[in-house]
This record gives sequence, structure tokens and C-alpha cells, in this order.
Amino acid sequence: MAVVFITLVAALAIINYFLPQQTTFHYFLYLSAIVFYFFVVRFFRDPARPLNPDENIITAPADGKIVVIEEAIESVYFNEKRIQVSIFMSPTNVHKNWYPQNGKIKFYKHHSGRFMVAWHPKSSELNERTTTVIGTKYFGDILVRQIAGAVAQRIACYAKEGGKVKQGEELGFIRFGSRVDVFLPPGTEILVKKGQKVQGNITKLAKWGEWESD
Repeated sequence: MAVVFITLVAALAIINYFLPQQTTFHYFLYLSAIVFYFFVVRFFRDPARPLNPDENIITAPADGKIVVIEEAIESVYFNEKRIQVSIFMSPTNVHKNWYPQNGKIKFYKHHSGRFMVAWHPKSSELNERTTTVIGTKYFGDILVRQIAGAVAQRIACYAKEGGKVKQGEELGFIRFGSRVDVFLPPGTEILVKKGQKVQGNITKLAKWGEWESD
């Protein structure tokens, strides 16, 4: 914050020196532009979060808040019940997404759609989104869905069918407020609660129900 404050003061001093005939309205515009610039820079931050892959654990693929934990019919790939865990990312969260488990990309699809608010129950089915299915050792096939929101109208996803991925590698990026759904097989033990804040590559989202940790 100190760096931001010093930069703002310096910028205003330079503006005042070269353009002395300034009004309060001009200063307000300059301040708004500078604050917006730093907001955008902060939004695209890319924190380093290395982890040791654990094939028994599903790690959170995104920063944000858990908004859904429920059984749901996944209709794009599984066409049957799965455990859905949804993470809502506000504009202040890191918007990089990570692979939650090791495996092979078995399916990928980009879906065109609407741009409803990302926390809407139907956003997983109706919004612009991507579907990535990863074949894993213990969990079988898991599905990760990136969903655009009312503001986030562009999704970057680096998944390619047939490619091998590692837990913690970059899956993609969603701009300015969005959501990530994870569909897990029945029997998976969920380790988070609705309303809980999570961090990608750090928070343990779930573990296989038949596996016991040390």
C-alpha cells in the first residue's frame, strides 16, 4: 500500500507541474484512473504456490468461497450423479486456475452461453464455460468446469485432450469475477464447508472416502 500511495503522490505532482491549471474534477479523474490501473495489475497477479502432488487429495483449483456442495446430475460428460463443489471468485481474488489432481485429459469442450452472475444456480449449465475431464488414479474421472460471470466474459483454458497434467499446474484463467465447479465421484470425502474461503493449490478440497491419512 505504501508503494501505491507514493506512486499516486508522485503522479499527481508530475501532472500538477506540467498542467498547473487543474480543477478538483481533473484530480478526481486522475486518481480514479490510477486506482483502476493498480486494481487491474493486482487482478492479474500470479502467485507462486508450489505443492507436492498427492494422488489421494483433490486440491482447490481456485481461490474464492465455497458456494455449493451437493449431489447433482452432470449432463455434459457423466450423465449421472456426482458430488458438485463450487468455488465463487470475486473480482478481488486471484483468478488463475490450477489442476486439482494428476491425470490425463480425457475430454475438453468450450461451451458458448450467457453471462449471468456466477453464483446463480443455473450458471453452471447456461453461462459461457469450459468442461475438462481428468482421468485420475484413485478418483477415476473428475470434471473441472470454469464458468464466466456477469463481468468475466473471457475464459482461458490450456487443457488438451490426451495430454498429461500434474496437480498444481496451471489449468487456465478467468477474468474479473467467476466460478469453478468440480464434479467428484460418489464416495469422495469432502473436506470443506459451504461458505468457507479456500486458496488454490493450498486448500484440500476432498479425499477419497476409503483412504485414511496418516
